[in-house]
Amino acid sequence: MNTVHFPAGMDEHPVVVTRVAEQEWHALADGQVVGCGDVSRRPDGRIFVSIDAWHGAAFGLLVDAMLADLPRPLYTVVDEADRDLRSSWERVGFTIRRREWEYLVPTDPRVTGLDAVRPPSGVTIVPAGEAEEGPLRALDRALREEVEAAVGWQAMPAEVLPRPHGDTLVDPSKYAVAAASDQYVGLVRVAPVTRLPRLGLIAVRADHHRRGIARALLAHTLGSLHRTGIETAAAEVNETNEAAMALFDGIGAQRVSSNLELVR
Repeated sequence: MNTVHFPAGMDEHPVVVTRVAEQEWHALADGQVVGCGDVSRRPDGRIFVSIDAWHGAAFGLLVDAMLADLPRPLYTVVDEADRDLRSSWERVGFTIRRREWEYLVPTDPRVTGLDAVRPPSGVTIVPAGEAEEGPLRALDRALREEVEAAVGWQAMPAEVLPRPHGDTLVDPSKYAVAAASDQYVGLVRVAPVTRLPRLGLIAVRADHHRRGIARALLAHTLGSLHRTGIETAAAEVNETNEAAMALFDGIGAQRVSSNLELVR
């Protein structure tokens, strides 16, 4: 996350900004690096900028230099609680595009109320690491097409955006799936981050909605984590995804922070 620090006593030095690499700019005062900016292009083609500055003039000068060199639109992400950083971006013309809530999710089924949840009739849960890669990739393509036809992949978190070749699967072993008949109809992905696993994606094919499959996938995944001694997982939910927010709110997950995606 970008944070702007302005140590006292440094503002009298003139600041010079130099593009030192294709994706990096430095701000220097009195021969010292007092800020840096970088740019990254997401798999969907969007350009995200980031700035770290610890001199009063560095942030604005870095932004000016980067805006002069880069095409529009440009995006950045800030912690909503960091009001100073948000204001710095808004002063140079960035506006809020969307908000994502950060949840802490309990894994204990006695807390979540998921202890009695079972898959609907005709559906079985295939544990993570046991799904067949071919059907899993077929499900990935089907879900991607449904999302693209609805809200579009630009509304998805960066970690589930399609790669240049159109594939959103990075490591099939991270996915548990819901199987019905001869196809997979839903999936959940867990990134096994130390101490706080992240629920990266929960999705069910549109023709299998409202059957309790997402809830069953969540019950399976959280229960598995709980049995390994993990008490809490993390998840991010777009505030426009009312179904996902209702699902997490309903199992006692807590909203602990929020991130804003800004655009100019």
